[in-house]
Amino acid sequence: MTAPLHDTSAEQAPAAVAVADVPAQAIEGRSPGRIAWMRLKRDKIALTGGIVVIFLILVAVFAPQIVSLLGHPPNEFHEDLLDPELGTPVGSFGGMSSDFLLGVEPTNGRDIFSRIVYGARISLTVAFLAAFVSVIIGSLLGALAGFLGGWVDALISRLMDLLLAFPQLLFTIALVSVVPNSVWGFEGTGVRMGVLVIVIGFFGWPYIGRIVRGQTISMREREYVEAARSLGAGRGYILIKELLPNLVAPILVYATLIIPTNILTEAALSFLGAGVKPPTASWGKMLSDAVPIYQDAPMFMVVPGLAIFITVLAFNLFGDGLRDALDPKGS
Repeated sequence: MTAPLHDTSAEQAPAAVAVADVPAQAIEGRSPGRIAWMRLKRDKIALTGGIVVIFLILVAVFAPQIVSLLGHPPNEFHEDLLDPELGTPVGSFGGMSSDFLLGVEPTNGRDIFSRIVYGARISLTVAFLAAFVSVIIGSLLGALAGFLGGWVDALISRLMDLLLAFPQLLFTIALVSVVPNSVWGFEGTGVRMGVLVIVIGFFGWPYIGRIVRGQTISMREREYVEAARSLGAGRGYILIKELLPNLVAPILVYATLIIPTNILTEAALSFLGAGVKPPTASWGKMLSDAVPIYQDAPMFMVVPGLAIFITVLAFNLFGDGLRDALDPKGS
């Protein structure tokens, strides 16, 4: 006599009911931008750099309001705060106090805090505008060289090599010395800033042009480009609609990395006397003025030097983190 079969249906029924009672959760897709943001949030160092960058941008934008609340007019002399014999600030750390947060300049007694704030406006404006010029020219010419190839690629590549070998600093100094004080309604500082933006931006585009060219060469034979060709799309459509949108990530990353380079270039040109005209505040010019008297008033050199260092470091940290976040091969 055979044993009766064990009925498992009664045991499986409660489990099936329990599973059925669990609410179904929709599978949520994540866009590339969201994935990049999640990666960036995990990089605390890059986020810190980004916060500092945003803070510096806000300082540059609201410089007049900040100075009116916490400082004094940047070109106002306070000779009563200087030693009458030595011309150095009275007090410790270059005359720092609750009224002059970063002290005063030797010889004339101008508020260093106010000049640092206004110097941020000059440096960031030149750096951002020059980066914009470099990105526009480099993206267009690099994409054209990589997509068209042939003599177009050879011509643009040789132009890149020529500009990379050109002595930019010497050319800028020579150009500033011959540019008139008034051009197209701009005078003084406006003319100098325009020259710096054009020169720095024009000589900076080959760097991004090479990156865009290489990326374009690697993408021009991919499936979506071949599909667009098979559907009758022209070269202009493929370049603008198919290739350039896929180049946004490397272009954005390089733009964040070229800005600190532009800041250093502007500071170097101002240090050499080819930057904005005095008495306009500039970090590089402040360093140049501090060289003869840094032994007697070291804070006059330390403060603008730290401003340049912190700004460049913040942009570099944020740019590195952004590059890692947008890298599809990253973790």
